[in-house]
Amino acid sequence: MRPKVIFADEPTGNLDSHNSKIVFDLLISYAKNTQSCLIYVTHEEKFASLADRRIEVLDGRCSSISSDMEREDE
Repeated sequence: MRPKVIFADEPTGNLDSHNSKIVFDLLISYAKNTQSCLIYVTHEEKFASLADRRIEVLDGRCSSISSDMEREDE
């Protein structure tokens, strides 16, 4: 199967930092190689910063939306 969209809700939530990096590297690599869209939820800034587009949620509401190009301008 080659899904067009991959949803990952806190895929590294219970992992140590070494294994968290391995999981994210695999997810991102797979998505790029198969041209799939990867949508993930994380509280880890280092993984959030890898996203092409970022949506931040505060108190159940969207508090900001930015793309990687917008963040480069900051």
